[in-house]
Amino acid sequence: MQIGFDNKKYVQMQTEHIRSRIRQFDNKLYLEFGGKLFDDYHAARVLPGFDVNGKIRLLQEFRDQAEIIFCINAADIENNKIRADFGITYDMDVLRIIDNLRSMGLYINSIVITQYRGQSSADTFRKKLERRGVKTYLHYPIKGYPTDVDLVVSDQGYGANDYVETTRPLVVVTAPGPCSGKLATCLSQLYHEFKRGVRAGYAKFETFPIWNLPLKHPVNLAYEAATADLNDVNMIDPFHLEAYGETAVNYNRDIATFPVLQTILEKITGDSSVYQSPTDMGVNMAGYAIFDDEVVRAAACQEIIRRYYKARCDYKQGRTDQTTAQRVELILKQLDLKPEDRVVVEPALVKSKLLGVPVMAMQLPDGRLVTGKASNLMSAASSCTLNAIKELAGIADDLHLLSPVVLEPIINLKKNVLGSRRGILSLDEVLIALSICAATNPMVELATGKLAELKSCEAHCSFLIGRTDETALRKLGVNLTCEPEFPTKDLYFI
Repeated sequence: MQIGFDNKKYVQMQTEHIRSRIRQFDNKLYLEFGGKLFDDYHAARVLPGFDVNGKIRLLQEFRDQAEIIFCINAADIENNKIRADFGITYDMDVLRIIDNLRSMGLYINSIVITQYRGQSSADTFRKKLERRGVKTYLHYPIKGYPTDVDLVVSDQGYGANDYVETTRPLVVVTAPGPCSGKLATCLSQLYHEFKRGVRAGYAKFETFPIWNLPLKHPVNLAYEAATADLNDVNMIDPFHLEAYGETAVNYNRDIATFPVLQTILEKITGDSSVYQSPTDMGVNMAGYAIFDDEVVRAAACQEIIRRYYKARCDYKQGRTDQTTAQRVELILKQLDLKPEDRVVVEPALVKSKLLGVPVMAMQLPDGRLVTGKASNLMSAASSCTLNAIKELAGIADDLHLLSPVVLEPIINLKKNVLGSRRGILSLDEVLIALSICAATNPMVELATGKLAELKSCEAHCSFLIGRTDETALRKLGVNLTCEPEFPTKDLYFI
């Protein structure tokens, strides 16, 4: 994979900028973290060279100065909202991320449950946390929020929220996903800090959109495609243009709410000159770390095609509305892109049409293409992955990595003991069988050692694949897209 982004330079510049913001205020900065703390694969795909866990590496630079507050919306707990890329609920994702952060020596202050209205599931989640020694706080809905500034910035507004005790100069406020109440938590904390005589500040850590790239740059359009379900639209920041005569890109929600936010900040701090635009609030040095614009543009265009397929598949499965898919399709057309511009699409579709079964195509790191078809033994994802590692290991196509003697007892167990209607092997089951056979078969051991080389490979399937296969491919780091068609007429499909 070609590289176009200098991650080391990015971390250095971002770190310096954050330190500068901390000094700008009373050595107390509430930093709202947008996007994902861990596993930011979107950023890595559109900015080749970006470290998927770069934000964590950056936070480790502040290990002794920073503490972390997590926000989660009580409604998301109540509704069991799912983080799509991992298939787990938001509340479970918070616990997963906390475990990871603690293992890296970072200090977790607490969890704030926002928009709390007495939801029973939120109460259960809170009890679970407190019995495990995790501090929790409640923030409540505020009538007229955010436009009734006099009520919002009062003891009946932000003042009614629990105050989170903090002790370090940098307080990172993050969440498992959007609309979790990060901004409101930061502002509520500022209100309480100023009442206590601490002149704290607020800033926003964002990666996208990149403010100093053109409005229609593919990287910024890829962000629009990724957030199409939120109705996010990139715009020129009019406040920044007026204040500085400089063109900057931001997105509609931040621009629309900035006048109210500026008023709230002024009422809390008594200072109207802190920020003149929503772009001012951001700490975003990503644009300065791009050293090969052509590589980055090409990567972002591929991401937009991936988002196009994802939106269509989500619509087919009832996860989103048709408007979201149409929005992404419009972005595709703006850049004159076609789904076939994704190199793995045509091989999968052509072979699938010829054979009449689901087929997956995968592009290997050196550009070679391999395919795999669904059979009465295994899924298309399983056979394609086997063929890919055989190709990488230089193993002849007619040699079997897994003998039917190994596979048939597993299939028998699935069908006759566990009661599965479809006894074919999913990818994770095939990988387990491979790892067992590798202990006694050097050829299988050689092939299994090539699994790590599938990271960042592109793949496309001619039909939707099950969640188990999708999860296994994600763990291998494969960038998968699918046609929005179910492989069978069965209604139960997971």
